[in-house]
Amino acid sequence: MIGAEMTMLRTTVLLTFTLVLLSCKKDKEDPLTPAPPANEEEVITTLVVTFTDLQTFESKEFRSTDLDGDGGNDPVISTEELPSDREYTVTIQLLDETVSPPVNITQQVQDEAEEHQFFFQVNGAQLTIQYADEDANTHPLGLLNTATTLGAGTGTLRVTLRHGPDKGAAGVSGGDITNAGGDTDIEVTFPVTVV
Repeated sequence: MIGAEMTMLRTTVLLTFTLVLLSCKKDKEDPLTPAPPANEEEVITTLVVTFTDLQTFESKEFRSTDLDGDGGNDPVISTEELPSDREYTVTIQLLDETVSPPVNITQQVQDEAEEHQFFFQVNGAQLTIQYADEDANTHPLGLLNTATTLGAGTGTLRVTLRHGPDKGAAGVSGGDITNAGGDTDIEVTFPVTVV
């Protein structure tokens, strides 16, 4: 009787040990639940372009907010008049305002500078913009820039952020978007008034 109890006890211990080992084995990935993407795209609802006058240190803000994204309501765009015959520093800030508090996306773009570039297309207005920053490969990024207003007038400024552009393509380092390729993260056309 004692031998049978010992055999049963050994079998129980062996079975318990086996179950413990099996339960500790790493689970296989669930094929029905896909893994998150390696580099999930950031949500950008708001683009802020700030012109700071190098003579008076006064700042003028161009802002576009589109909380419902593409295809919904039009973005809310606001701008301020720029005095003519002035030089400016131009900085860009990117926000995700779908959450509270808003998330500043600007640093993520800075951290991935080699994979991003801003483009500035001026139409009609007497405004020029030049890059004042660069990535680790000495290609422009566009979070920091300089600008000059040459005279009074009106027009538009289109600001485009491209993800994965070909920065070595013809004209791209000079700010020409024609051969840039890549994907557009955000694009906004601002009305410009130079007085």
